Amino acid sequence: MDGQDRLGDEQRLALELAAIGQRLVTISSEMRERTSGPVAAAATAVAEVVAPATPPRPMPAQAPVPGPIPQQAPPPQQQVPQPVPAQGPPNPWSSQGASAPLPPPPGPQFPPPGQAPWPPQQPWGSPPPPRETLFEKLGKDGAGAKLLAWVGGAITVLGFVLLLVLAVQRGWLGPLPRVIGGAVFSAALIGIGVRLHRNPAGRVGAFALAFTGFAGLYLDVIAATSLYHYFPATIGLVVGLAVAIAGVVLALRWDSQALAVTVVTACAVCSPALTEGFTVLLVGFLLVLKMASTPVQIKRNWPGLAIAGGLPAIFASLVTTAAAIPRGYEWTVVGVAAATTVVGIVVALLTIRKRRDDVVAIALVAGSALPALFATTLLDRTSASVLAGAVAAVLLAIWMVPDLPRAFATAAGATGMLALFQTTVIALDGNVRTAIVLAEAVLLAFLAARLGKRSALVGSIAFGVVGFFMAFGLAVPITWLVEEPRFFNTVSPGYYAAGLVTAVVLGIYAAVAPWAALKMQVLREPAKHPFPWIVSGLVLLYGAAGAVLCAALLVSPDETGFLFGHSIVTVSWTVAALFLLVKGIGTKALRICGLILVGAAVVKLVLFDLSALDGVARVLAFLGAGLVLLTAGTRYAKLVASANNQHP
Repeated sequence: MDGQDRLGDEQRLALELAAIGQRLVTISSEMRERTSGPVAAAATAVAEVVAPATPPRPMPAQAPVPGPIPQQAPPPQQQVPQPVPAQGPPNPWSSQGASAPLPPPPGPQFPPPGQAPWPPQQPWGSPPPPRETLFEKLGKDGAGAKLLAWVGGAITVLGFVLLLVLAVQRGWLGPLPRVIGGAVFSAALIGIGVRLHRNPAGRVGAFALAFTGFAGLYLDVIAATSLYHYFPATIGLVVGLAVAIAGVVLALRWDSQALAVTVVTACAVCSPALTEGFTVLLVGFLLVLKMASTPVQIKRNWPGLAIAGGLPAIFASLVTTAAAIPRGYEWTVVGVAAATTVVGIVVALLTIRKRRDDVVAIALVAGSALPALFATTLLDRTSASVLAGAVAAVLLAIWMVPDLPRAFATAAGATGMLALFQTTVIALDGNVRTAIVLAEAVLLAFLAARLGKRSALVGSIAFGVVGFFMAFGLAVPITWLVEEPRFFNTVSPGYYAAGLVTAVVLGIYAAVAPWAALKMQVLREPAKHPFPWIVSGLVLLYGAAGAVLCAALLVSPDETGFLFGHSIVTVSWTVAALFLLVKGIGTKALRICGLILVGAAVVKLVLFDLSALDGVARVLAFLGAGLVLLTAGTRYAKLVASANNQHP
């Protein structure tokens, strides 16, 4: 028995190895057809090594299969030996012996020898399968029924709206029968839809009927509130909220985004016809739709529902603000716009907390601020600046939250910076406004360096550019550097004081912005990337010159102060050039900047100081610049020689 058992084990092992070899041959042939190179060569080599080394040994059909001795003789039909199944070799560990099929091994499955290989998989880098066209979708079975049902529902809703409007114009029946009849008709459609939904074959019609019923019922509530005044505005909004919640809850229960989107969209599109245009009441009803759809959107990630519920309220609020509002209603419009902003930001925050990659939430947090910011046009300066400042504070606080997604935080921060700029423009004017804008640019640069937020650096650059042009044209005009002003007696000292502060802040920003960019590794060292540093140096030079001129005019607001200030500017440019040359002995970029500044100082001496200055001012300018240049040349030559001796 031991010899027979050993013989049977060897035969079964040989069959298994033969099957494995045949599988490897099949795999290698498939890989040769699909690919070429080392992978196919390796697979072929493995197959050639394994397959010839284990030739199959035929098993005689009469060989008895070892196993337990039966107590009774089996029936004649069970004594016939079972053939080996085609899907694999015999399993030596099965209690049934050679007649039992081999269980599928773990891991990827391969087709058995002699059968056709699996369908070839799509290779990497190949284009995706073509999307279905509209004609292909319409050609599917059942597409016509769905199209007819939904189009019929939309036409029915439109007809319902036209019926309500026409009934008012023609005086058909009374207001109460119209409202009751519309409610009964809509409720009947909803009931029929719920009943049809129980049968899978009737669910297309059920969706269309439910959509038509809920839209009609919501519009009936609007008509009862706006046209017939049966409900006060508060009661009408509450009833409308209940109807909208019922519609989206039914869509959630039926797991139909199409039903929820069509209900909300139909209500939003048809509502202006019943509220007699874009009014405060319309914005209220659209906010009700938004609040009703928010829980379902957060739960199910239906972007279509988020768009259908969020955008109409924002658009209606903007149009309502832009429309001619009777005097005395401004605060009502502003209140509704502020409510639209608050609801939109809250919904965006709740959504992004649930799903960190929701694109609609990113658009919602940016777009929701627009109604409140636009509503500031209806208020006085103080109230408008408070409203815009509140929006800016909320959005910038959201921007500072560390664990929010980057795209969401960037959208909130960008909109908050826009609101901050609007607040500054509304609340301030003149040179003070320019100084505050530049101070905000400095603050954003510090925040960018401290928190590592590139969006803050972008905002700082935007504020800095705007502030520079405001200073360039108003606070410290460029004409002060090229010609003598003629308005000394018409300008108050406060103007020069504000110009002095603006010029100082401009110089600080010119130094802080490149430092923040260098710390964030957005900008490289001056030797590797000199152009931004040269621009910053020129802005810093302009700010320093403006500060000197404004200080001189603040002390002596006449021609003497102006000319004396220009002489100090020329000398200060020369001193700055000496400083750059001394510091730039080992830095090429600083040496170049110093030499350029020397040239600028000489050009100013010849073109402006020689003709515009006279008397003591001209003497001071030329003597001061000349002595500084002489000292600089002598000292710089010694420093260069010393540096060359240390580094031969």
